[in-house]
Amino acid sequence: MRALLIVAGLLIALALPVESVGALSSDGAQLFDLHCAGCHPNGGNIIRRGRSLKLKDLSKRGLDNPEAIAAIAKEGIGQMSGYGDALGEGNEQVVGDWVWLQAQNAWIQG
Repeated sequence: MRALLIVAGLLIALALPVESVGALSSDGAQLFDLHCAGCHPNGGNIIRRGRSLKLKDLSKRGLDNPEAIAAIAKEGIGQMSGYGDALGEGNEQVVGDWVWLQAQNAWIQG
């Protein structure tokens, strides 16, 4: 059974584009802690309160999906610079997915 799981994992990894494999190996929480948490602790915003990563604020601005969040993480918006280079290729989507999940869970970790 264990060998079957290993083979299945390898087949999935081989079927994915190289960029996806790199993104899968990154951890959204770690990337967020490293590049985003300084201004967005627990999904808040220490610069502009109304620009938090809480579901209500995201929805108000039309950022109601992980792709929209990823685009901002990569390119920036308003006063926020883009972090595409710092995050690495494809990792903006990892962060976007993680932020969206946290927003849906009211930023309750665990």
